[in-house]
Amino acid sequence: MGQWAYKVVYIDYRGRISCEGLETLIGNERRSTFARRYMNSLGREGWELVSIQPLTANSAYYIFKRPAQEGDFAEPAPQAASEATPSQASGPNIENA
Repeated sequence: MGQWAYKVVYIDYRGRISCEGLETLIGNERRSTFARRYMNSLGREGWELVSIQPLTANSAYYIFKRPAQEGDFAEPAPQAASEATPSQASGPNIENA
């Protein structure tokens, strides 16, 4: 089975799209045109919309996926709290009974 790459895009229909640290602000166009233009650019790059997670009446997370390509996993994932050494862990120690 192949691997997938995912992209999470935050769209605020009041005038902003945020994806992987890059902000795109609405110009002089309708909000729906602005979102459609952005999503069409992702489609040209091979991204397919697979889910929408509404946050408020004016914003949502849009999740896209595509078959993994070279460079999709270039950044190392942050270390999970369960993998951190005790000196690196933050918060209280939790013991299971």
